[in-house]
Amino acid sequence: MEFTEALKLALQSLWGNKLRSILTLLGVVIGVASVITVVTLTNGAKEFVTSKINRYGASVVTVTKMPQTFITIEEYLSFQKRRDISYDDYKAIVSDCKSCVSVGAQRTTTGKVVYQTKSTTDTNIRGWTWTMPPISNLDIDQGRSFTQIEDDHGTHVAMVGYDVVDNVLGPGDPLGKEIRVDGAPYTVIGVGERQGKMLGMSMDNWVAIPLTAFLHSYDAHHTMDIYVNSGGGGVIMDEVSDELRTLMRARRHLAPGVPDAFSIDTSATFGNLLSNMLDNFGAVVVAIAGISLVVGGIVIMNIMLVSVTERTREIGVRKALGARRKDILLQFLIESATMSLAGGVIGVILGITVAKVVTLIVAFPSEVELWSILISLFVATAVGLFFGVYPAHKASELDPIVALRSEL
Repeated sequence: MEFTEALKLALQSLWGNKLRSILTLLGVVIGVASVITVVTLTNGAKEFVTSKINRYGASVVTVTKMPQTFITIEEYLSFQKRRDISYDDYKAIVSDCKSCVSVGAQRTTTGKVVYQTKSTTDTNIRGWTWTMPPISNLDIDQGRSFTQIEDDHGTHVAMVGYDVVDNVLGPGDPLGKEIRVDGAPYTVIGVGERQGKMLGMSMDNWVAIPLTAFLHSYDAHHTMDIYVNSGGGGVIMDEVSDELRTLMRARRHLAPGVPDAFSIDTSATFGNLLSNMLDNFGAVVVAIAGISLVVGGIVIMNIMLVSVTERTREIGVRKALGARRKDILLQFLIESATMSLAGGVIGVILGITVAKVVTLIVAFPSEVELWSILISLFVATAVGLFFGVYPAHKASELDPIVALRSEL
């Protein structure tokens, strides 16, 4: 029997039992769809994290009160007891760090922005030093950024995101308009580039004011984050990190052997940690999806055994007409592989659809990878072949005389 003829017979058999075939495919469809959905969302998250980390550049080192990631509540409570990173710490690093290319500091809060009769109450208010826009790679679409003099003197000027322009400032040139940030007046001097959404939240709903003005308007006794451009990666970044650690330990009067009372991190450290977390999460879900594929394969084997029993007389007729054992074996193997491959194709389509729907609803990034589609289809087909071997072998071993005697 030629392969094309066996494939045709397999498709006819599947089409003749549509409902049973659909129910049989559910396990494979769910397993493949789960794999595709998770891989697509995980790859999208990795791309998003990489792009956001690269926003600050691969050469940026951060000095913070708490590390960017922690695992237990005990760690969180111990980090909270640390001394705040202060404006004086920032000034000390600016004056004493010899290997730092540039140094910036940031504090944030959520506040109310008002212009005439329009307002917003959930805007991210950023207190930035004049060096922060270059360090964060923020492009200014309109106007300009802060100057050092404006930063030093706490001048009431502001840069805004496009959500503030679109929803508060309204039509016309936004530059020169006076807004009130939690009651304090600021003149708009610049508009940052559009950054889109992340997990359904807009990244353009922000106002940046000079850090000195921020500290004057808000409580100055809270921790801030310090960003340092090391000017390079690898060894250079390690040298800058060591110098920053020495400076901060001296300011904290920490004796040798005493753990740091602050955290120094790099973009690469955070990126690798988050990437590993995403990989581990994906591996767990893929393992669970693998169980679903195994269950689907067992269902396929069960249905194929039922099919062999139902078609015993048909098998006897084929053998009586000259069909060899390998012909019968090939027919049932192709039938089981076709069934699982069809389930794989449906699962791929369903998985991609689910991932894209998630992206549309909550703006979670997704990235379809060709390798994940090919591997899923291969695994689905392999499952069908593996679990179809026994039913196919049983069909090929039927005695034609006994088969012909069986009742319809």
